[in-house]
Amino acid sequence: MLREKEIRGISGWLMLIFLFVIVAASIWSIIHGARDQMGWLIVAGVVVLLLACISFGGLTVVNPNTAKVVTLFGVYKGTIKEAGFWWVSPLTTRRRLSLRVRNFESGRLKVNDRDGNPVEIASVVVWRIVDTFEAAFNVDDYENFVHVQSEAAVRILATTYPYDAHDDTQISLRLSVGEIAERLRHEIQERLSKAGIDVIEARISHLAYAPEIAGVMLRRQQATAVIAARQKIVEGAVGMVEMALEEINRKNVVQLDEERKATMVSNLLVVLCSERGVEPVVNTGTLYQ
Repeated sequence: MLREKEIRGISGWLMLIFLFVIVAASIWSIIHGARDQMGWLIVAGVVVLLLACISFGGLTVVNPNTAKVVTLFGVYKGTIKEAGFWWVSPLTTRRRLSLRVRNFESGRLKVNDRDGNPVEIASVVVWRIVDTFEAAFNVDDYENFVHVQSEAAVRILATTYPYDAHDDTQISLRLSVGEIAERLRHEIQERLSKAGIDVIEARISHLAYAPEIAGVMLRRQQATAVIAARQKIVEGAVGMVEMALEEINRKNVVQLDEERKATMVSNLLVVLCSERGVEPVVNTGTLYQ
C-alpha cells in the first residue's frame, strides 16, 4: 500500500537564472542564424526557446504549513512539504494541500439518547492532515469526508449514552464531559485515519433536550434534584437521631422505654426534616402527661 513520500525539488532561484540564460542564448542563436542565413541555428534556437518557456511551468512556491502533492501521468511521485521556491518537471501535476490546524463545527443534530429521549447535540472537531497521499487519493473530498464522518460519530455517541445520569457512577452526556470528549475523539479518529487526518481534539459544543420535551425534562430534573436533596437530609437526620439516643443512654440522662423512644425519634425527624421552622410544644407536666 502506498504511503506519503516526501521529496524536494530543484532550487527555483537557480533554475530561474538558468532558464533566463537559456532564453537569452536561444534568442541570440535565432538572431545570429537569421543574419548569417544559418537555418539549422534558427531551428535549434526556436526549439530551445520553446523548451525553456515550457520549463517555466515547473516553477512552484510552497508556503509554510502547505504541501504540494506531485503526480506524473497518474503516478504519485512524492510530496513537497518544505517551504520555499522550487522547480519540478513541468509535466507533473501539483495539488496544493493545507497542513494547518482547522476547526469543524457540526450543525445541531436531533437524535435519541440511550434512554430514547430526543436531544439536540453539536460538536467541534479540531483536525489537520498528516498524510497527504491518503488525503489526496484515498477519499474523494477529504473536507466533506471529515464533515460526514464527524456527524456520524456524534450520532453514534449520542445513542450510546444517556443525556443525564441517575447515579454518580454512570457516564452521561451532560455530566461526564472529559470521558465523552475523549470517546468522541477516538470515535472520529477511527473513521478519519484512512484519510490521513489526525484528530487533535473533539468536544460537544451544544447539548440540550429537544424543544418538544424540554419543559417536561426540566421538571423531571428539578424533581430528581429535590429527591436527592431530601435523601441527604433524611440520611443526616437519622444519623443525628442515632447519635442523640446513644448519648442519652451513655450519659444516663433519662430512662426511655420503647414507646417514648419512638415518640422522640418521630419528633426529632419532624424537626430535622421539615422544610419550615417548627414550633415546639413545652411539656410542663410529667414525662407521660
